Amino acid sequence: MAESEKPDGAGEVGPTEWVFGEPVGVGPWPGDRPVGDHYDPELLAGGDRRNVVDAYRYWRRDAVVADLDRRRHGFHVAIENFQHDHNIGTVVRTANAFAARAVHIVGRKRWNRRGAMVTDRYQHVDHHPTVESLVDYARAAGLVVVGVDNTPGSVPVETVDLPRDCVLLFGQEGPGLTEGARAHADLLVSIAQFGSTRSINAGVAAGIVMHAWIRAHADLDQAW
Repeated sequence: MAESEKPDGAGEVGPTEWVFGEPVGVGPWPGDRPVGDHYDPELLAGGDRRNVVDAYRYWRRDAVVADLDRRRHGFHVAIENFQHDHNIGTVVRTANAFAARAVHIVGRKRWNRRGAMVTDRYQHVDHHPTVESLVDYARAAGLVVVGVDNTPGSVPVETVDLPRDCVLLFGQEGPGLTEGARAHADLLVSIAQFGSTRSINAGVAAGIVMHAWIRAHADLDQAW
């Protein structure tokens, strides 16, 4: 089973609660305060400068997470973390934007959260020490493991039908998926490239494949 991981620095000012330049968000609630358990009295009184969509302005963080849980999609995202890949934060941020069910960090538990821009406060992030433990989790949850790597035998993601209930598994910048991850994947997909480089940034690759899932399965009427 996955081990839930609370984000480091919870409650501290983060990169998306900007404290420089023009202020973002909204100031104190004007007029009579709205009624509802989902509202945060401190935000109503002092303003909400967080990087959240307007629908969640002045909401308590746990209320935002609860509402996101109602909206989340059927895909999970996993990324191997054996060399402290700096792209993991970007993957988490993109997974939050596309309402992934959860993000799974495989390998090292600690990861660089800077690229997440505080979205890990609203996104479920679990940890698995090995690829095998992630695969066990996926099998128990009825999830197809989709490995993403430009290796022989991979099917172009542009031509494949991604499963609705799946784990999109990404490797690290440079080496890509480990041999064990490729061996355990139910499906291997690649991203079509046309230039001179042999690979693209891991964070970019994750965004491309997540959006491929969105195009295939998401209800676009539910987008903000």
